[in-house]
Amino acid sequence: MTWQNIRIETERLILRPTQPEDFDGWAALMADEENSRHIGGPQPRAIAWRGFLTMAGAWSMQGFAMFSVIEKSTGLWIGRMGPWFPEGWPGREIGWGLSRQAWGKGYAVEGATACMDFAFDQLGWDEVIHSIEPTNTPSQAVAKRLGSRLRGQGRLPAPFENIPVEIWGQTRDEWKRRA
Repeated sequence: MTWQNIRIETERLILRPTQPEDFDGWAALMADEENSRHIGGPQPRAIAWRGFLTMAGAWSMQGFAMFSVIEKSTGLWIGRMGPWFPEGWPGREIGWGLSRQAWGKGYAVEGATACMDFAFDQLGWDEVIHSIEPTNTPSQAVAKRLGSRLRGQGRLPAPFENIPVEIWGQTRDEWKRRA
């Protein structure tokens, strides 16, 4: 299966590679101060465009990247989540960032569960991490619900090297035992 054909469906979500029509949702996510607080901070549309193309390029160059998250009931783009491993990152990550209208519905756990299965079963990863700011208690709760545990302090590469992060994670064996 090529990356262009990847499509994961959960009960309420569709996860698929980034497509051009996703950009308006992406830009809105990154422009909103509360939405973007733990994923790099607010960005003007032109900077968000560069990040959007980085994600699309990762699909092309690595064969994986964060998925666009589509809410089945509305067809709306509601965020990004999934495998992420750029140069200098502290480990192979399953990350998530959802727009405000998607908060509190359990979508992060639902989608991240499918992404964990994808990383372990399709990408062959032996472990995953989640790099989470210490003040981001909602993401810590998602990590806990996934069965991940706090491993300690971490460090992201530039330009994020001054943002404190905790590394949460688990191995493939831990994930499979959980299921």
